[in-house]
Order: sequence, then C-alpha cells, then structure tokens
Amino acid sequence: MVEPGREGQNSGGDVEAQLRAEINELRRKLEQQHPQAAHGSKRPSAGVLWGLAFAAVAIVLVAFFAGYLPQSERQTALAKEAKDDSAALPLVNIVPVERSSAKSNLVLSGDIQAVTEAPVLARASGYIATRSADIGDHVKQGQLLAEITAPELGQQVSQAKASRDQASSALEQAMSTLEGGKKNAEMARVTAERWNSLVKKGAVARQDAETYQSQSDYLRANVQSLEKAINAARSNMAAADANLARLSEMQGYLKVRAPFDGVITLRNIDTGALVTEGQTLLFRIAQTDRLRIFVNVPQSDAAAVHVGQEAGVKIASLPSQVFKGTVTRTANALDPATRTLLAEVQVSNGPGLLLPGMYGQVNFTTPRAEPPLIIRGDTLVVRADGPQVAVVGDGNIVHYQRVELGRDYGDRVEVTGGLEAGQNLVINPGDAVRDNAKVKPVLLARNAR
Repeated sequence: MVEPGREGQNSGGDVEAQLRAEINELRRKLEQQHPQAAHGSKRPSAGVLWGLAFAAVAIVLVAFFAGYLPQSERQTALAKEAKDDSAALPLVNIVPVERSSAKSNLVLSGDIQAVTEAPVLARASGYIATRSADIGDHVKQGQLLAEITAPELGQQVSQAKASRDQASSALEQAMSTLEGGKKNAEMARVTAERWNSLVKKGAVARQDAETYQSQSDYLRANVQSLEKAINAARSNMAAADANLARLSEMQGYLKVRAPFDGVITLRNIDTGALVTEGQTLLFRIAQTDRLRIFVNVPQSDAAAVHVGQEAGVKIASLPSQVFKGTVTRTANALDPATRTLLAEVQVSNGPGLLLPGMYGQVNFTTPRAEPPLIIRGDTLVVRADGPQVAVVGDGNIVHYQRVELGRDYGDRVEVTGGLEAGQNLVINPGDAVRDNAKVKPVLLARNAR
C-alpha cells in the first residue's frame, strides 16, 4: 500500500525513468547515423547538448508537477479535514435517570450469640471429687457435670440434726408441763369455788376463801405462760428444721447438674480443685440449637424493621449458605448516642453450622412507598462545591446540576434531590463537556455498564 504523500513521488519517478529511456534511445540513434562523430570526436555537438539540457529541464518540470503539487494538495485537504473535525460536536454517551426498586435491601452486621447462656457456679464449698463433662460436650438438663466433696458440710448437717432433736425434746417437755399446769389450775379453780360457797354459808373464814381464789388465779396465769413457752419451743423447732433443710439442700448441690440442654462452652475446674460457694465458676453452658443476632438499624430504616419480619443471615466463612431468620423483638426506641434501633434476629441452627461468637451479615428486604431516584456512579462529578451531574437538556445543551445523594451501592448511587426521572446524564463527562456546551448524545443501552 502506498503511503499518503508518496503516490505523487512514485508517479514522478516513473515519468523521469521514461524520459531517460527516451534520451538513451535518441542518443543510440544519433550514434548510428554519425558513427564517426560519436567515436572519432570526444566532444559532443551543440545539438546534442541542447537536447540533453532540454531533457533535463523537462524531467525537473515533470517531477515538480507530478510529485510536489499532488502532495501539497493532499496536505491541504488533510488540514481542512482536521479543522472540520475540531469544529464538530463532541460525542457523549448518556443514560436516563430512573427510579430505584420498590424494595430495598438493608445489610447490617452483628455478632451471633446463644439465645440462652448461663454460668454454672459452685453452691457448696469443697473439693472437686469427679468431673464428668468437658468443653464441647452436649449435655441434657439434669445431667451430672461434677461432684464436690465437703466433709465440713456433713458435720454441719449432723449438728443441725442434733439441734433439731433438742428443740423437739424441749417442745415435748413444754407441752407436758402445760398439761400439768392446766390440771393444777383446774383443781385450784374448783377448790376456790367450794370455799366461796362455804363463805356464803358462814362455815369458813373469808380470808381462807380469798387465799384459794388467789392460788387459782396464779395457776391460770401460769398456764398462759406455759402456752407461750410452747410457742417459743415450736419456733425453735421450726428454726432447727429450716437449718437442717438448708444444709440438706446444700448437700444436694454437691452434685453439679446441667440447668438445661446445651453445649459446654467453658470448663474452669479440674479434679481436686478447691471451689468456693457462690464464687468459683465451674462451667458455662449455652443453647446452640437456636441463635440470635443483635443489629443496630439506622434511624432512616427504623420504621421498616418490625417484629415477625424475615431476614437472611450470611457468614463470610460460609459464602454459599443463607440462614433464614426472623425479627423476634426490637427496643422500640432509638439509642440517643447512635440514633439506631436495636433489633434481635433469631435463626435456627439445626445443622449446627453456626457458632456463638461468629460475625454475620443480616439482610433485610424493606418496602419503600416512595423509591428514590438512582443514577450510575460514573455520571457523578465531585467538585469543591458539592456533587454534580452533567444533564443534557433541550437542544442537546449540557448543564451541570448539583444533587443530594442518598445510599451508595458502589456502581449506583441514590439521589434524594436535584434531579427528575427521565433526565439524561452524561457518562464520564470529560474536559470537552463544559457547562452550556452543545454535544452529540448517544443513548447507552440499559444493560451496558
């Protein structure tokens, strides 16, 4: 392929070669007609010289008109085309402003926790005699986890039994004394009545009758005192029974059992370890068949999250698994420090893939009554006076418009103010796309990114 500008030069060279060939042919004919002039004389004739000069001038002229002039015209045409291209309108790709989906996906992070988790502490002081559970064991409610030996507790139980026996004996003695006092009081009452009858008949002195009456009153008061003593003895008996029951119940705590079905997540003791009542942590047990995740919902989406709403839970270590959860409760109030709503999502853990302490992502699908506008991220221009977009209006005139942004999805951005649905925006506006400039727009397909 001949390069531009060299086509004329090649044609000029062909003409020159043709002229040289004609000159050589003319010289050969002259030599044939005048052989002596050609060989006998070393100096050519004047006609030959003029012919050669004419041929050289012809060659130069042909080369000028065949090479330089076409090249000059071609350069002039290229310059004109470049000038026309520089004066043409800039070509830009545009996309329309659209409404976002009526449903929004809200993704929040949270820590996975067990629904029920409790520490198991020692309720009796002593030494660990046996340990029958370890970390990671699945246990049932009431299952034996460890056994504590406490000789001092056994001695306290024996002492409490002895105190109870003493209180029981004291009660029985008080009741016997009360029976004797009641009989003496009854006898004194009968005697006093008889002497009062004899006084009325004048058979005995009034003073003797009053003496028996006083004795009867004293014995009646003694009966009341004995009844109060019996009440005190009964109270002592009840106190002894309560103390014995407490210590007996403490003996029951020597066998540590699981409070509910779950998994042992912590073991803090071993055989022979000394434990103190109410202070030593023995185990920690958690229910893992159902887990919960606490998430903080922003104020803008707080009204869209409600009890009973479904949610999807994803774990980074299990990318192919989506666990279905349900919102079980919300705080019904925003945290004034973070302006967020605390919500609890419970998820079933039947396969046992989820573990308490994991980090998860909770995806809420929330409906929106008024979906905001959405634009492509490459149409946004961030300047010192705020985010802007290049809007192609009537007559294909570009106008830069400031916008208010909402949620950022990466390749797309929600717009809460400054635009209307259906307006056309320039994709990746360059330096040629200036304010109030006229452009040649090309509508980009929706599936193009």
